[in-house]
Amino acid sequence: MAGRARQATENAAQADTDKAIKTRSKKVSRNPQRTHATILEAATEEFAAHGFGGARVDAIAARAQTNKRMLYHYFGDKEGLYLAVLEATYATIRNAEKQLDLARRHPEEGMRELALFTWRHFLAHPEFLSLLATENLHHAHYLQRSDKVSAMHSHLIDELADVLRRGEALGIFRPAVDPISVYLTIAALGFFYLSNRHTLSTIFARKLTAPDALNDWGEHIVAVTLASIRA
Repeated sequence: MAGRARQATENAAQADTDKAIKTRSKKVSRNPQRTHATILEAATEEFAAHGFGGARVDAIAARAQTNKRMLYHYFGDKEGLYLAVLEATYATIRNAEKQLDLARRHPEEGMRELALFTWRHFLAHPEFLSLLATENLHHAHYLQRSDKVSAMHSHLIDELADVLRRGEALGIFRPAVDPISVYLTIAALGFFYLSNRHTLSTIFARKLTAPDALNDWGEHIVAVTLASIRA
């Protein structure tokens, strides 16, 4: 009798759980924008953790508390969902960069803020670095399909070029500095450090993920960037 009672209790609990999940799914499905955002967030976690090949649509649907039909409805297929994740990830950093308001800053201050912002964004968004690594393994196969990413980056390069021109006019930056080269310097110094932090920490017997080490490297990125463009 005790066994039957326990089983009945477990069955009832499972039924309540299933009902709650279905209720959440219905609420999400009735809000298209929220559903879209929830799926995108779940997909970002899955692709960042497992790459394109290892990510499973079933797992993404489970994370988003929805079903595969909804994923296909909003994004078409797995490739479409993956591309949407890449575009959203780039949009996050590009939109945040606009808040730096580089056009209103002194050129040297603007360069410092851009370098530190990029470094801190990498630290705060490890999924961004994971997705970049995955897409580079695919030789940017999926990113090349995007008609949005180039436009996002053109705004950044235009603003950076303006900072460099104003610095040149003030006599503090070298003439005709390439803004793309400057950005590559900033991004490379941050990306290499974080992508190889575990192996480098082991090789050099230094904890590169310690707070002081991370702060020091951020200042190093600033110093190297400014030294490379000063007149």
